Amino acid sequence: MKRIFIYLLASMSVWNLSCSDFLETDNLTKKDSSNFPVSPEDATQSLYGAYSIMLAFDAAVHPFMIGEILSDNRFGGGGQNDQIPQAMNVFKVTSDSQLGSTWPTLYKGIFRCNMLLASLDQITEWDSNEQKNKILGEAHFLRAHYYFTMAQLWGTVPLVIDPTPQNNPKATPEELYGQIFYDLKTAIEVLPSVQQPASELGRATKWAAEALMARAYLFYDGYYHQNARKEVRLVDESTITANQVIAWLTDCIQNSGHQLTDDFRNQWPYSIDIPEAKYPYAAENNLSRLGEDGANRENMFVIRHSPSGTYDNNYSNQIDIYHGLRDQKQIPFGQGWGFGPVNPVLYNEWPDHDLRKKGSIYNVNDETEGVTGYEWGGDMMWQETGFWEKKYMPINVEDENGEIVNYNVVLYNSLQIFSVNNSQDIVLIRFADVLLMHSELTKTTEGINRVRARAKLDPIASYSEEALQQERRFELAFENVRYYDLLRWYGKEAGVVLKKNMSGAKIRNMGVETTINRDRNNGYFDNIDQRVRETGGFLQIPNDQIALSDGVLEQNPGWETSNVMF
Repeated sequence: MKRIFIYLLASMSVWNLSCSDFLETDNLTKKDSSNFPVSPEDATQSLYGAYSIMLAFDAAVHPFMIGEILSDNRFGGGGQNDQIPQAMNVFKVTSDSQLGSTWPTLYKGIFRCNMLLASLDQITEWDSNEQKNKILGEAHFLRAHYYFTMAQLWGTVPLVIDPTPQNNPKATPEELYGQIFYDLKTAIEVLPSVQQPASELGRATKWAAEALMARAYLFYDGYYHQNARKEVRLVDESTITANQVIAWLTDCIQNSGHQLTDDFRNQWPYSIDIPEAKYPYAAENNLSRLGEDGANRENMFVIRHSPSGTYDNNYSNQIDIYHGLRDQKQIPFGQGWGFGPVNPVLYNEWPDHDLRKKGSIYNVNDETEGVTGYEWGGDMMWQETGFWEKKYMPINVEDENGEIVNYNVVLYNSLQIFSVNNSQDIVLIRFADVLLMHSELTKTTEGINRVRARAKLDPIASYSEEALQQERRFELAFENVRYYDLLRWYGKEAGVVLKKNMSGAKIRNMGVETTINRDRNNGYFDNIDQRVRETGGFLQIPNDQIALSDGVLEQNPGWETSNVMF
């Protein structure tokens, strides 16, 4: 059974109190920076408050959703009037502040990390130095994670590393990544070298820090230095090199206890093997889901979700519901809003003998999938291709009455509310990525071939960039990796690849056959290459944040004019 694990929503407010001489200055009723944290328990509560931000995003503009919609693996989709994903898909916006909730949410996470790191010295009695270092390392990891997420979305952003009010301009890439690398290096050095216990799933580890260090290094070096494998300087004036990053990945591979699952498909909820599951593909292939109780040693860093989701909390996985089949009630893939239909080009270019293809993409025209009653154009579905990804989807089973329900209704007696039933964790880093990054940095085949062997594919004889890039495309499809891989490999020319792979696909709008080029206006993706050049591949900074800064914060290139509106 899945352990319900929700981070406490710790209050991090700072109260400014004025006191007369005769008033007691100790605040006995409120927690503020003068009296919190003062114990290891307080510090843990503050840390959980920093983690809780990972559950606070609006799903339509969740960083995971954004990266997927920007990639060439998907179109925007949704209904006819769901213009946010459709606009994002072609580097346009529906408002001046389309990401107006994403930006402050990430800074809220950074602020909570800053508050905790600035306050740790107030705690004079720790149970052990290891206890202090663990909280210290996780806070540094989280701050790096939030800043790297911002760096991928917006390029450069203001750097704030203490909790005092500030109005800073954007940092340079060197400054921003110097801080990210410093935080990750600190996390690597102070977090324990032990296998993560199941009770701490969702929390950062030394191994996750080593993996994120490699991901951030590859993006920074690739996008800004054309893969020169340069030495980079940290904010404390120390440096890291590509060889050090390789050494960290080697340490992770050899000592973390993380490993590939035996079957790629057992990582995803559709492989659930309870009696109520009726998915022929899972049964015929003897699939058995590893679940989210620690059995899956491939997962290294995840956003935890819970079957206790309601309309009043953020515990459920909203990414799943947004990716669900629009206005459909099927087994095993359930109802949702239809964002991100899969680009047929990906399906057609993926070799049929690679088990990950059918393990990752649901083809509604494939009779062996057991599809019954699929209706095209449900609820004004837009950009429908008939291909859906399988990794993050609502999963249905039959209950004892033969009714189609979400699997959490059977497993956990959850209320049958399709929009909040999904409890799947969102995997941000898994071990397969570590193996592929190690191959990329060392230009060797070992990591690639371990991943291929798991997919029952022949090994490659020699390393090539083409082989590495193809392996990442197929292994990590639909995991918020593809777009940023294109950006670091091709820089401002990434739009050329997007244009090539996304133009001309056959789609249906509200059930009517057409092509993506004729969607809303002719030449839907004709200018995507130019848009990526103009913007550098980065997104619009919310204009309300620029207004709040009184002009200190400048808009990103390519987003200054009104012609960016969808």
